[in-house]
Amino acid sequence: MNVLLYEHANRIMQRAIRAVLPGPAVRRALAQHRFAGPGRVYAVAAGKAAWQMADAAADWLRDAGLPLAGGVVVTKYGHIQGAIPGFVCCEGGHPVPDANGFAGTARALALVRGLRPGDTVLSLLSGGGSALFEQPLVPAAELQDITRRLLACGADISEINTVRKRLSAVKGGRFAQACAPAQVFSILLSDVLGDAPDQIGSGPTVPDPSTCAQALAVAEKYRLTLSETARACLHTETPKALPNSEAVVTGSVRELCLAAAEACRALGYGPQLLTDCLQGEAREAGQWLAGLVAARAGTGRPLALVAGGETVVHVTGPGLGGRSQELALAAAPGIKGLDAAVFSFGSDGTDGPTDAAGGYVDGDTAAALAAHGLTVAEVLRQNDAYQALQAVGGLLVTGPTGTNVNDAAIALVGG
Repeated sequence: MNVLLYEHANRIMQRAIRAVLPGPAVRRALAQHRFAGPGRVYAVAAGKAAWQMADAAADWLRDAGLPLAGGVVVTKYGHIQGAIPGFVCCEGGHPVPDANGFAGTARALALVRGLRPGDTVLSLLSGGGSALFEQPLVPAAELQDITRRLLACGADISEINTVRKRLSAVKGGRFAQACAPAQVFSILLSDVLGDAPDQIGSGPTVPDPSTCAQALAVAEKYRLTLSETARACLHTETPKALPNSEAVVTGSVRELCLAAAEACRALGYGPQLLTDCLQGEAREAGQWLAGLVAARAGTGRPLALVAGGETVVHVTGPGLGGRSQELALAAAPGIKGLDAAVFSFGSDGTDGPTDAAGGYVDGDTAAALAAHGLTVAEVLRQNDAYQALQAVGGLLVTGPTGTNVNDAAIALVGG
């Protein structure tokens, strides 16, 4: 392993994540909002950054003299960092919703039941909210099965959300409907390309532009087996106007990429921001980055290539990994023997169902894998990037970061 490049990768990752922590973003958004009053203020936070967003909001509301009448946090297991005055904190399953997430969402629905016109519901939503903030309209086991199949088949986030909005009592604007006649002000920490509000957490407080026809087309495309109840849900339209709701998007993958680029510059690399809309198969994105590295190696000038977005993994094997780990691993053959590295990480600190934020490879990785009897092609066929990278010291681990604005993939080319 190239120890210097590995150290640089970790420093770049840490600095980029610090730049998109949710606390400052929440305070900025609240400072620019005028609460209608004179009613009560409630707050519901959902997603991987829910605890941090709620903690910042509680402090701001207290300092602003706006007492909180009640609040609920629903976040991923292991993400609660203590009690927050006025909030009930709940944890649930991700990326597949579970009974604890349903129970936390039920608390939120109970909180906003029977509100008055002068009341305000502050909605704090971050990535992961689609799984964590859920009240299914179909049996829980069926919703979980549909979610697993959509995640495994390579469907993109828009397709997945188009289906699950219609299987939920809170997604696709339905939570804002449940809050009426109270006003809803949403602060959205974006983890989706283009920062579309209806895609962040499946848009529980914003109008839904997708249609039943699109949802049925997704079900047909991926050959989903649906019960009569689920199929009826796909035929039921979601809210297209929500006069009691407004939303502001704060934080994005572009900010993550810009912070990463600046961290690269501080370490002596000339950064180039390639895109903040990276899509497609993770392994193909890794091969693409490796090709760019090979074309630029040996110029005598240290260079960093930065890309942000959300790739997908088409699961065909029984292994363990995530999209960032697959992306990095797929780059290893293309940079073999070069003074270069490719690494990718999820800003939330968790990549797929693993304890790693992402993966790292450099010019020595392919040979190190071979020494363990591993080939990149076979590992990718098994979707077992985690075990392979762990064997060669290529996992990037941060623990839960408290934010979630999608992924960054970075290539470092030495002088």
